[in-house]
Amino acid sequence: MGDIRTLDLNLLRALDMLLEEGSVTRAAERLGVTQPAVSNMLTRLRENFGDPLLVRTQRGMTPTTRALDLVAPLKRILCEIGTLCQPDAFDPVSASFTVAIAATDYALQVVLLPFIARLRQEAPGITLAVYPLDDARLQEQLEKGQLDMALVTPETCPPDLLSSKLFHEEYICAARKNHPTAGMHMTLDQYCAAGHIIVSYEGGRFCGATDRQLETLGRRRHVALSVPNFLALPDILLKTDLITMAPRRLLHGRKDLVLFSPPSPLTVPGFDKILAWHCRTGSDPRYQWLRGKVADSIKCVSEHA
Repeated sequence: MGDIRTLDLNLLRALDMLLEEGSVTRAAERLGVTQPAVSNMLTRLRENFGDPLLVRTQRGMTPTTRALDLVAPLKRILCEIGTLCQPDAFDPVSASFTVAIAATDYALQVVLLPFIARLRQEAPGITLAVYPLDDARLQEQLEKGQLDMALVTPETCPPDLLSSKLFHEEYICAARKNHPTAGMHMTLDQYCAAGHIIVSYEGGRFCGATDRQLETLGRRRHVALSVPNFLALPDILLKTDLITMAPRRLLHGRKDLVLFSPPSPLTVPGFDKILAWHCRTGSDPRYQWLRGKVADSIKCVSEHA
């Protein structure tokens, strides 16, 4: 009897074809290999099973009794291996599991809210856990399965992760609708003199991308308030004469705010938002479906914007 470690899947498939066809030539044709290759496989099979398996007779090659005993278990094994190699079909309607996503408050508002609405309609059994984004631990969290996906920017995405771009975001100025100076005709002098709100995730910072751009112009603005997230911005703007520079998608559709471009020549670069994941979920049909739905949700919002 041969060593089972030398009995690979190709040998089992060859034995199945040989037993079905009773011919080395026809088995080679079905396997898409040469006749000598199948002859060599048959030699190895005979060594492994300690039996001729197929013997020549006047009617061609006839299976031995040992080979006939192998037919049923061989078919079953090959079928099970085929099932193993084919992932289960994913049915979102009946799916029931939890997906963990890391996101900032901005990504929660802009990306996840439309995704959640779609998820509730198409896969109500899937629960969603949203975690704060921790750049320093992101790689580890995705590797260990503590997170399944993360909404980040290319600059903060670890290089070993897989990712897809969702959209490019631009910055826009915003103020309450009846602000005394804010609007399309606001000058750079008026902009710099106004009180500003800045978002600082670390807390307490009064300088950001806008201030760095102003420095290149030899100008400074008055930052009156620093807050740790974007979600409070609209309410603060409505109750004060402060203005802000914020991502356009975050404030789109607000009828109680006036949105306007930064006064010339001030320009603030936007950013790309991407969806990142670890290769451990790359081929899983469940997560492929979820990633597709995140992207679809964004497209749907953009088309109706």
